[in-house]
Amino acid sequence: MSAAAPAGVEVEIAAADQRAAVVLLGGGLRSYSAAGRDLLDGFPAGSAPTSGRGQVLLPWPNRLEDGTYEFDGCRHELPLTEPERRNAIHGLVRTEEWEVAAQEGHRVVLRHLLEPRPGYPFALDLAIEYSLGPGGLTVTTTSTNAGPDACPFGSGQHPYIRLGTATVDSLVLRAPGSAVLLEDERRLPRGREPVEGTALDFRRPRALGAERLDDAFTGLERGADGRARVELRDPVGRAGVDLWVDESYRYLMLFTGDDLPDVARRSLAVEPMTCPPNAFRTGEDLVRLEPGESHVSAWGLVPG
Repeated sequence: MSAAAPAGVEVEIAAADQRAAVVLLGGGLRSYSAAGRDLLDGFPAGSAPTSGRGQVLLPWPNRLEDGTYEFDGCRHELPLTEPERRNAIHGLVRTEEWEVAAQEGHRVVLRHLLEPRPGYPFALDLAIEYSLGPGGLTVTTTSTNAGPDACPFGSGQHPYIRLGTATVDSLVLRAPGSAVLLEDERRLPRGREPVEGTALDFRRPRALGAERLDDAFTGLERGADGRARVELRDPVGRAGVDLWVDESYRYLMLFTGDDLPDVARRSLAVEPMTCPPNAFRTGEDLVRLEPGESHVSAWGLVPG
């Protein structure tokens, strides 16, 4: 297992009026701006992220019940990184060191070899490309099974988007989920229900108001290009930002962070996930990577 990189080591990229910074500690996205506007609720340069801001969630996003699962007849046990709920949460790379594999002015590719360890005895060659262009920021994750056996896999990331308002309450949200996962007291899914007729139906744009969100959505409505989009608009400042996901991301977690003082309602976390919480146990939409096989997923931010 590699040692963690210093929190302050980062790489900046730029294109036209866009700027972004990514960190080597965890490989996450620290900041993104366009036309001088910060569209990401990041964290200060030189510091480690809090509340998951911008972090990479590999090889699984969200929660895993009791930190245990079975795969191909073998039982595995991971450390409980959310001990108060007895869950393992958000994967294994958030405090791992990434390295710069390629860099140009407008793009950077970070790479990390996730080595076998107790609870996840598999090897993954991970690469994330952050690229700026006319369409905004694109984040492409390529995960390759570098070991001799098949392995379970899921991918996610944890950006918080914002438009500079004191809170998100006045902002207009459109989100594509037609169903929401029902959760128990440990924040683990126990079914799903349609959003139709509920306070969680944001398929048509409306003000977020005081709605508290910490919910995983699926049944994502998509455009002709296969992308699903979350749109956030400031009706007063006429600013906006869209977050899109490709077809590999079937779930979106929306989180207003009410109980976290550093992000509480100042921004909206929109977390792309290829699988739901607890997928290592349930197998639902879990990716099985055979030796040498790769999984590619992409999401992005578009200034409005």
